Amino acid sequence: MRSLRAFLLVVIALVALAVFAARVGEPAPDFTGNDSHGQTHKLSDYRGKFVVLEWHNNGCPYTRKHYESGNMQRLQKEWTQKGVIWLTIISSAPDSQGYVTAAQENDYLEKMHAVPTAAILDPKGEIGHLYEAKTTPHMFIINPQGVLIYNGAIDDKPTSDESDIPGARNYVSAALQEAMAGEPVAVASTRPYGCSVKYAD
Repeated sequence: MRSLRAFLLVVIALVALAVFAARVGEPAPDFTGNDSHGQTHKLSDYRGKFVVLEWHNNGCPYTRKHYESGNMQRLQKEWTQKGVIWLTIISSAPDSQGYVTAAQENDYLEKMHAVPTAAILDPKGEIGHLYEAKTTPHMFIINPQGVLIYNGAIDDKPTSDESDIPGARNYVSAALQEAMAGEPVAVASTRPYGCSVKYAD
């Protein structure tokens, strides 16, 4: 009986994920999270603006590729200056690669000169599971109507080599440029690359 109950709970959880998971062309799942400064952010509060979600792990070589080169910071600065909300999300569980306290994340942001709108701490992986974030980085873009318009990799060079960045096609910039110009996003879904998100379960 106990094993049957556990099985049913798993089935219910999987169905819930299938219903509420992020899908391109559909409303982005709403969430609430606290950032590294203790401020609360609710996705629906940003309705009317473009929102970028960036899954992050400072110990991942693929993440380091984009931060140590300054590429991610350039993107953050460029798009937040144009009114885009940029939320860096850390879903690493305690005692796993990439897990940070609020103070550690603030030190990292200062050291790297990173300028996201906020860094959301998600140690239980609730937001990560809601969006089925698979890798670091894994990028999502939500339009002002609250619809997910991009889900996937940051670019088309799935390596940890910084020298690949200049020749890469940046999917995030391309999608934002097209959407802001009122055009459909040409490439709305790609396979994300990087380290697996270090969830607790």
